[in-house]
Amino acid sequence: MADAGLTNRPKRRLRLGIVAGAPKEMVIDNFYGFLRQYMKVPILDLKAQYAAIKDEINPAIAQVCESQFFCLGPALAEFEEKIAAYCQSKYAIGVSSGSDALLLSLMALEIKPGDEVITSPFTFFATAGSVARLGAKPVFVDIDPDSYNIDPAFIEENVTEKTRAIIPVHLFGQIARMKPIMEIAERHNLVVIEDAAQSIGATQNGKKCGNFGLCGCFSFYPTKNLGGFGDGGLVTTNDENFAEKVKTLRDHGQKPRYFYKILGGNFRLDCIQAAVLSVKLKYLDQWNDKRRQNAVIYEKFFAGSAVKPQKIDLNNISIYHQYTVAVSERDRLQEYLAEKEIGSAIFYPKPLHLQGCFSSLGYDKGDFPVSEQLCREVLSLPIYPELTKQQIEYVANTVLEFY
Repeated sequence: MADAGLTNRPKRRLRLGIVAGAPKEMVIDNFYGFLRQYMKVPILDLKAQYAAIKDEINPAIAQVCESQFFCLGPALAEFEEKIAAYCQSKYAIGVSSGSDALLLSLMALEIKPGDEVITSPFTFFATAGSVARLGAKPVFVDIDPDSYNIDPAFIEENVTEKTRAIIPVHLFGQIARMKPIMEIAERHNLVVIEDAAQSIGATQNGKKCGNFGLCGCFSFYPTKNLGGFGDGGLVTTNDENFAEKVKTLRDHGQKPRYFYKILGGNFRLDCIQAAVLSVKLKYLDQWNDKRRQNAVIYEKFFAGSAVKPQKIDLNNISIYHQYTVAVSERDRLQEYLAEKEIGSAIFYPKPLHLQGCFSSLGYDKGDFPVSEQLCREVLSLPIYPELTKQQIEYVANTVLEFY
């Protein structure tokens, strides 16, 4: 009876609705119709990453707990040494978040009210928010429509006698065009702070981000390519005096303990986070490679279509923190993908110059047309390393099906 039951079960191809001799187009349509019944693709799956390395993560956390060194302990010192080597920087200072990495860097430069700092309006709030928190003025310039990064052609015309620094953002995993930016900075004696929160491991002409300007600011927010189990950040630099100042500032400005020469704050990276990051760091290049492979699959599907991915400059190697495309009818597409249980995200729906908190700067709609247009068009698709080829193909085909 058991054998007869197995024999009488319908064949898998019948469940898919595919018959012998069917046209190729019908086979493909039926296949993706079948996938829709069973496949869910989140924008990110951190549980899958944890499952693969939890046998290393859990003992690392337990070791810190056993040591009871939670702040500025051996686990942090070990991580700082490893991450400095990875970033090809002389110094790496673990801090409480990527936002605080930017804030600390500006504090170390003694940025003050009346100073101006040039940056992009198409970025996360912290880039400009850290400037404003110190009473300085963020000065926005528009971005390149293909790379989504700050356009160097607009920087120099915005330099004034009050300008102190430039913060280029390496958006979505790709380094901004640093050669012309550094040339402008040198001509006007400006400091360059790299917002590399989304781009750890990215290179330009073989040089890793964080090594072009005075310092690099990184984020270890859980969703980043190298993400912790909570907030965390990093400042890298090749300047010894700057490194020492950032170290002092992150611990209330004390040096030695309970003697305060400068006004700092509590910006330390916890040792548990450092232990987790040390484990994950071993896999970062492998994960970044897989993201690039996933991007190649998307590119093949979207070539010649109405879907326009972020363009990666030839001298750049992106880490694809996000795989972002510019599309028409963006909001309707996102709704359509959600109906098919495909995750997506909008980075960013509104540029910083039009945010209410920056209204006092006096910018108006239309001042930065490229940034404003991309805020209406961009959509980020799943790109995380654990994606299967079938999932990526399903996402790409669903996007194309919408159009």
